[in-house]
Amino acid sequence: SEFNGRCFRFFPVPMSWASAQRNCVSLQASLASIHNIDEYHEIQRLIKASTNELVRTWIGGSDAQEEGTWLWSDGSPFHYTNWCAGEPNNGATDPRGVQQCLQMNDKPEKCWDDLWCNFALPFVCAKKICPCAR
Repeated sequence: SEFNGRCFRFFPVPMSWASAQRNCVSLQASLASIHNIDEYHEIQRLIKASTNELVRTWIGGSDAQEEGTWLWSDGSPFHYTNWCAGEPNNGATDPRGVQQCLQMNDKPEKCWDDLWCNFALPFVCAKKICPCAR
């Protein structure tokens, strides 16, 4: 799906956040960064077209480098957010440790939530489209 100068692709095969990012990088892409509500809705449309529902899905946000500082894996600025109420909560007091990776379509509100990076979820890759390639 092409939108705002980038190409988005949904992969329904669940894998960890790191494996999903590696898969995107192998395609000269990265896990999707989201910069506004229109991009968020476009990615949701892409997921729904493939699965007939809005499944929980990895996108490219992580605070693994510095707790509480969220970064996009493509290096773009992390300005827009769509966190669920009370998120990110870092797993609160969960014994499984801290949550450092970003999933979308969580809870009934279909918002963002931090999650343990080793969970297996489907994912969305994004790649800039070169204007000269058109």
